[in-house]
Amino acid sequence: MSVTAAQGFRASGATAGLKASGSSDVALVVNDGPDHHVAGVFTSNRVEAAPVTWSRQVVSDSRADAVFLNSGGANACTGARGFQDTHRTAELVADALGCSATDVVVCSTGLIGEFLPMDRIARGIELTHAALTDHDGAAAARAIMTTDSVPKEAVAQRDGWVVGGMAKGAGMLAPGLATMLCVITTDAVVDAGELDGALRAATAITFDRVDSDGCMSTNDTVILMASGASGVAVTGAQLAEAVEEVCDSLARQLVADAEGASHDIAVEVRSAASESDAVEVARSVTRSNLFKAAIFGRDPNWGRVLAAVGTTSADFDPTALDVAINGVQVCRAATVGDDRALVDLEPREVHVVIDLHAGEATATVWTNDLTHDYVHENSAYST
Repeated sequence: MSVTAAQGFRASGATAGLKASGSSDVALVVNDGPDHHVAGVFTSNRVEAAPVTWSRQVVSDSRADAVFLNSGGANACTGARGFQDTHRTAELVADALGCSATDVVVCSTGLIGEFLPMDRIARGIELTHAALTDHDGAAAARAIMTTDSVPKEAVAQRDGWVVGGMAKGAGMLAPGLATMLCVITTDAVVDAGELDGALRAATAITFDRVDSDGCMSTNDTVILMASGASGVAVTGAQLAEAVEEVCDSLARQLVADAEGASHDIAVEVRSAASESDAVEVARSVTRSNLFKAAIFGRDPNWGRVLAAVGTTSADFDPTALDVAINGVQVCRAATVGDDRALVDLEPREVHVVIDLHAGEATATVWTNDLTHDYVHENSAYST
């Protein structure tokens, strides 16, 4: 159900011919109200795609009627023409729906530096508008896939109201946000300001803590829309909890589908002096290609963990660090612990715990191993 699990929303997916594979490549999500609240979080990459620039403006007044998404082309680094194409896309959607173009969010994903074929985009808008349904968001989730192997959907059911979402992403997963397009919907009655707060709180501890390969996209977009169609008023805290549940599920699905990955790796930092220290340490480890290659080779090389920790500005005593990998304490007080041969790295999921012994804060960042398949897929991406 994903984005149509919440009342007041319709969605669709279609094939406009943007992908050489012939797979579906355009999606439309429509908020039928009665509320049309929206919040958005976007890439922090200073080289941002035209749809990001446009959509920032759309959500600035907290209202949106629809989101149109295309795969098969990022419309990034396309200059004035690219922005005009995004604007034209919004106008065509608005004409079909009878709303204002300034209330249409536009999202694109695919190869950077290529103009979109606007005749095919126009046809895609016609097809998705004709196919809109309130009971199946799966077609939309499939249409936004690029190198994804599976669509990504999540739903959080509450008493009388729902939050649902879909996302795409399988590579270039690095903060801000991880590299994704994501649309989340709710039928709760909620203040527009609380919608924005809930989204930012959720993305900060979910999507922003997924780091596949240290590469940040030009197109990252997470949109949250509220229809109010359930008639159930909720508090900001209630909304934030449900939105976080959906974002957490989608973020984990992104890691699980990371290009060529054979391990999903949680790097948990404990006893840090501050949360920011914990995040910095975890991110340093998750961005270490040496560490990621070791996990791929099923080598519990804790020395690579300590080496990455030592590059940070976090507060800790370098002689007091502990490291455990999948429950085996391989490092105690920055020296040899239990026999590393006891560590089992055959399971898909790997849990690394780093204890800084410097405070009470904790944070976890998810990543994946570095594999031959990842290199192959990204070496041939444009073809």
